[in-house]
Amino acid sequence: MSFFKKIFSKEKKETLDKGLEKSKENFFGKLTKAVAGKSKVDDDVLDNLEEILVASDVGVDTTLKIIKRIEARVAKDKYVGTDELNTILREEIAGLLSKTNIGNETEFTIPEHKKPYVIMVVGVNGVGKTTTIGKLASQFKKQGLKVVLGAADTFRAAAIDQLQVWADRTDVPIVRQEMGSDPASVAFDTLKSAVTQNADVVIIDTAGRLHNKVNLMNELTKIKRVMQKVVEDAPHEVLLVLDGSTGQNAFEQAKQFTLATEVTSLAVTKLDGTAKGGVVIGISDQFQIPVKYIGVGEGIDDLQVFNKYEFVDSFFN
Repeated sequence: MSFFKKIFSKEKKETLDKGLEKSKENFFGKLTKAVAGKSKVDDDVLDNLEEILVASDVGVDTTLKIIKRIEARVAKDKYVGTDELNTILREEIAGLLSKTNIGNETEFTIPEHKKPYVIMVVGVNGVGKTTTIGKLASQFKKQGLKVVLGAADTFRAAAIDQLQVWADRTDVPIVRQEMGSDPASVAFDTLKSAVTQNADVVIIDTAGRLHNKVNLMNELTKIKRVMQKVVEDAPHEVLLVLDGSTGQNAFEQAKQFTLATEVTSLAVTKLDGTAKGGVVIGISDQFQIPVKYIGVGEGIDDLQVFNKYEFVDSFFN
């Protein structure tokens, strides 16, 4: 099918393949057992496949759509051998995701007409938020863009220090204050500094205390309002970072954060350490918010732009 053109470089594709290894092994281990002794795709095979997709954190709604597409394919082709199932899965899931206008990126880019382009990053502690910011800064810098970081997660001293480590590592300027400072004040100072330095990209870290949604909502609203005193339409992007290894909990966090603030893009991290990589397929299908980045390893270059065709190709090939 024409979905699968060579998009990524060989090196990038190998990183993606390696990052999805655990998810793939888990999925195909179960699939092999499900089709053992069967030569054609019948109702039993489809029932088993449904269970496997749900267990792989693809999500119930998305799984039902995939099964429906495969049933239609089986009905049309009359006889489908179990040896063809991998190829059919690949094609039908790519076909399903092709209906959404997300996951088409191939490189780290920002809109040209916004300067500085302001990204506010949200997410609960422990999801890989600071690491994602550091890796994003590195990627943008490689594109020749001038980046400034803002340490507005002033709730934890560790968050400020971690961001400082990444700023040093990537050699980009950081604006920070003491722990307990007003996050909105840090965001304001960061944008002031970025405008003065003629920066291209500003990435603002924020605290993610979901147990009190009202406080979180108020804090994020205040940060936005204060930033707009410096850059009229800031933030241009609100990036929610989710931990892929939590599977269905990532869905739940996405729902909670979208209630607290307007989220415009998603990053799904830690896919290399989990068998729950199917969650990316479910999130891409279910949410009207694009998955923009995925974390497939610990290296500084192991944050990738999410391309749905390369992802499905690596997962099911």
